[in-house]
Amino acid sequence: MPNKKSAERRVRIAERNRIYNRYWTTRCKTAVKKLMESVESGDGEAAAKNFDMAQSVIDKAVVKGVMHRNTATRRKQMMARCLKSLSAEGGNA
Repeated sequence: MPNKKSAERRVRIAERNRIYNRYWTTRCKTAVKKLMESVESGDGEAAAKNFDMAQSVIDKAVVKGVMHRNTATRRKQMMARCLKSLSAEGGNA
């Protein structure tokens, strides 16, 4: 336990930030998982909708300082590749 008042305050702030960051991290992961599920099922319409939603959530996490911008870019590129592979499979079939 902290002995000083400022240290107690930092503990409270750190816990508050941890919960906030966990909320946004979970939200990002869930959005990406929904996109992957729709890509695996082959539903192009739902995949496109989920892609837009996941991109939006990831961008918001970057603005809020929860995720680094390079990490966000990497995840969005990965999602775009998956979406593109789905449209390529649909075009050949």
